[in-house]
Amino acid sequence: MSAVPSLDAPDRRARRRRTPGSQAPGPLASRIGLWVLLACAAVLALAGLFPGLLAPGDPLAVDPAQAFQAPGWSHPFGTDESGRNVFTRVVHGAGPSLFIGVAATVLGVGLGAVLGLLTGLGRRWLDAAGSRLIDAMLAFPTLLLALLLIAVRGPGVAGVVVAVGLSSAPGYARLLRAEVRRVSRSGHVEAARMLGHSPLRIVVRHVLPGALGPLLAVATLGLGQAIVWSSALGYLGLGAPPPAPEWGAMLNAGRTYVTSAWWMTVFPGLAIVAVGVVATLLGRRLSAHLAGRSAGG
Repeated sequence: MSAVPSLDAPDRRARRRRTPGSQAPGPLASRIGLWVLLACAAVLALAGLFPGLLAPGDPLAVDPAQAFQAPGWSHPFGTDESGRNVFTRVVHGAGPSLFIGVAATVLGVGLGAVLGLLTGLGRRWLDAAGSRLIDAMLAFPTLLLALLLIAVRGPGVAGVVVAVGLSSAPGYARLLRAEVRRVSRSGHVEAARMLGHSPLRIVVRHVLPGALGPLLAVATLGLGQAIVWSSALGYLGLGAPPPAPEWGAMLNAGRTYVTSAWWMTVFPGLAIVAVGVVATLLGRRLSAHLAGRSAGG
């Protein structure tokens, strides 16, 4: 009588055939990747806070004789139609772009936190009203809602910050509402209630520390999205007015010469992609760290 083969035998054979390269990265590779991410974030922060250390030149200096110079030793990123150094403009553009992204993220997180706490901790009618408001705002595409708000508020840096911040607030509010309700039903919060602690103390000492961690991790991810959205609005001419060295505005200025002077578009675009990738990877690392702490705790 022949034995019936086990159903998981192919899985065991597949696991034996796996090569070391297909396995998850070890602790050393993970630490190296984290240090590389932190180094990239430090360079971006340095460019945003002290751009003169990386590019001492004037981003608005015009030299028509040097117009449309291809990338080379004297101009690593080439020059634009007015002879301005694209490298200098990209480095100095980190400040306005990062400021818009950070300010919009702070505004969105703040508004989302208020709305999420009201719906998560409030009475049933307040939760129902806040949830319907969140659903209505989430029904609009983010950029469409931002364009609507800019049409009301007006273009400019302040308009972009308000538009992107308000557009991202509903997502943060929904996340915080779910986290507040999850933490409120946890064992240590129930124990605090049984010990007679006041509702305010329970919220401040127990609910908020457990609910704000995931929100901050998602906000790190949202920072990259906010910079991309603000650059998209700048590309549409709704952000910082020219000749400001803002990445979205630089993309808008270089689109006319994309076939003859590709560097005017490529390098600002790469800067936007770099910020988005670094913010996204750091946010995922932070989310994984918080999830590991929750599982271990």
